[in-house]
Amino acid sequence: MIAAIFLIAIGAYLACGLVFAVAFALFGAGKIDPHAAHGSWGFRVLIIPGATAFWPLLLNRWRQGIHEPPEERNAHRLAAKGIK
Repeated sequence: MIAAIFLIAIGAYLACGLVFAVAFALFGAGKIDPHAAHGSWGFRVLIIPGATAFWPLLLNRWRQGIHEPPEERNAHRLAAKGIK
């Protein structure tokens, strides 16, 4: 019973993700990353699996209108800026 509920939930998540991924590949990728705006059809097909998996994060970025990828935050960058 628990396994069936889990599989149904995973299936629903992936179904929602696939619907989102197709729309994101066609319209949204260029909105949140200016380099993706000029991507080929091959690029758009390649991003569908990742967009299917990470659709809540990408949907949030698309809704907020963020146009640049976030700057990586790690110990090396923080040390270079003088932040401890």
